[in-house]
Amino acid sequence: MTGQPRQAGPSRAALANAQLGINQILWANDDLPELNPPIDAEAILDEMARLGFKGSQLGTTFPRGERLRDALAARDMRIAEVYTTIECTADGPVDGALEAARESLEELCAADGDVLVPAVGQSHERARVAGRANEPRVPRLTDEGMARLAGLLDALGGETLAAGRILAFHHHGGTYVETPDELEQLMAATEPEVVGICLDTGHYLMGGGEPVTALRRYGERVRHVHLKDIDPGVLARMQTGELGGFLAGIRERVFTEVGSGSLDVSGVLATLAGRDYRGWLIVEQDTSWHPPSESAAMSYGVVTFVLRNLDRRRMAA
Repeated sequence: MTGQPRQAGPSRAALANAQLGINQILWANDDLPELNPPIDAEAILDEMARLGFKGSQLGTTFPRGERLRDALAARDMRIAEVYTTIECTADGPVDGALEAARESLEELCAADGDVLVPAVGQSHERARVAGRANEPRVPRLTDEGMARLAGLLDALGGETLAAGRILAFHHHGGTYVETPDELEQLMAATEPEVVGICLDTGHYLMGGGEPVTALRRYGERVRHVHLKDIDPGVLARMQTGELGGFLAGIRERVFTEVGSGSLDVSGVLATLAGRDYRGWLIVEQDTSWHPPSESAAMSYGVVTFVLRNLDRRRMAA
């Protein structure tokens, strides 16, 4: 970074105890890297900081160790989360899945990050029906598979808590935990004290749910939030099978700028403000038709505009 002072974000009272971040996937999509030209990791951090974001996921191309600490400190930023994939078959986690997740916990601690975000890995049989996973005959976790996944998360969550961090499970399109019913089954089988939820608003919509309903249902168990919007037209094509699976949806930019899709942004933020949510609000958009920084700025503007409107409504009440 050039050493120029970071711009201060707009002041707000609504969700004043929450932090606003953005994930680097908008600039560097790990699933489909060909969609964006290569970009230096520190240039990504520069753009995040310039736009006013306070944190990011630990990107695969980010520096590590002292270089990472220096890069973040120079921009007044933090690592909000480390994302980790739990590979599963229908019978549950594969051998070595817990050990791989523990490595991600070690990375989180080394980066002085806040939240470990595990998700089930995509599988061919589920990725091809992403967006229509509520249909009959869709492959699902067996009862034993769900129990084994829950046991892994309980163990990992306990270790995460002991390390002074938070574990928040991420439901995800194209995986064995995509739909609201699948998330409900998993949460019922895990310990609430150690296994929280990363509510991804875009993936919850993809799975057939309503994010505001989820926030009311799970309350304080939602410990991390991905603010993600979804293009209803592209989602409809996935639901009819016109688009053949999760990656096809990503190529068509099924996830869009916050405020540009079907997400009830005001409802989500008002619900979080109503319980004085104090975690991270992470803007996330997998790919964009616009230059990444332009899309990030659009989402930042919408989120801060909605928060200011919540303040005005509160003061007028």
